[in-house]
Amino acid sequence: MGLTVLDGRSYGDVQGDIRAELRRFASGNGDDYVPVHFADAVCTCGRREFLLLLDDGAGVAARVCATCGDDHVMADGEDFLDDAELEDTECLCGSPVFEITIGVSLYRDSEDVKWLYVGCRCPACGLVGAYGDWKNEFGHYAELLKRV
Repeated sequence: MGLTVLDGRSYGDVQGDIRAELRRFASGNGDDYVPVHFADAVCTCGRREFLLLLDDGAGVAARVCATCGDDHVMADGEDFLDDAELEDTECLCGSPVFEITIGVSLYRDSEDVKWLYVGCRCPACGLVGAYGDWKNEFGHYAELLKRV
């Protein structure tokens, strides 16, 4: 497990590599924004590969299982879904399928979420990246991450 950087892009071999990429991505914003807690998306059918729909302006990310088709709005996105215009995402290689990990940073000395990151790894080519990030003020990170 570990990231490889080629032409300024990060590539990983496993879903866990998304966490390192989200930390790297967020580090430019200061230590207070680096994600410290994470949750990997897993479908009720047990699979980990999804289509991703995203509106980072509205703060909404949804996933659709590439195997069974089950769809799920992640984190607290249901609260903002009415204002969202979800768009399909795809990897630079053209694949629409991703492994997805959500990371959150917290307010100092608190369990309240400060910032949320949506990270993905393409199983087809291994490209790892942050596909969305936004301010999030959910009251307790563990509850929010249960909703991934």
